[in-house]
Amino acid sequence: FLEVRRPVGYSDGARSIRIEPALGFGISYAVDFTHPAIGRQALEIDDLTPVRFETEIARARTFGFLDQVEALRRAGLARGACLENTVVLDASGVMNEGGLRWPDEFVRHKVLDLVGDLALLGCPVRGHVRVERGGHAIHHALLRTLREHPDAWTLVSEGPAPA
Repeated sequence: FLEVRRPVGYSDGARSIRIEPALGFGISYAVDFTHPAIGRQALEIDDLTPVRFETEIARARTFGFLDQVEALRRAGLARGACLENTVVLDASGVMNEGGLRWPDEFVRHKVLDLVGDLALLGCPVRGHVRVERGGHAIHHALLRTLREHPDAWTLVSEGPAPA
């Protein structure tokens, strides 16, 4: 485990990310979009266990805006996107037949992105991550910040963190 010993973080205007010591792996994540189908959504998970990940996070689909599809494809992105694996939003709402899997699927997907980005560390994390208006760029900024502050964490082989 990468065990966080002291808080470290990164911010860029209204976007911020911070990791602090915790006994397990917790996440507090908030998104804020002007789109009427999203708005502000927040999710608080005190300890993200494998069961909670499977039942509450893993099925959260990525999302995108219809008016950006062509630009994404021209940039070589969104090549595998379709209405089965992506929530597509037009100007007023969700285009997918059947709607959302959860009312807060957007923030759940951002949590999924965070978990994937933290996997780049190569080991599970023992700490609580707090994110405001996050995305891959700010997640990666946290990874760089951790690398720059090796005194803020330690690698432990097993057992709970000391109280």
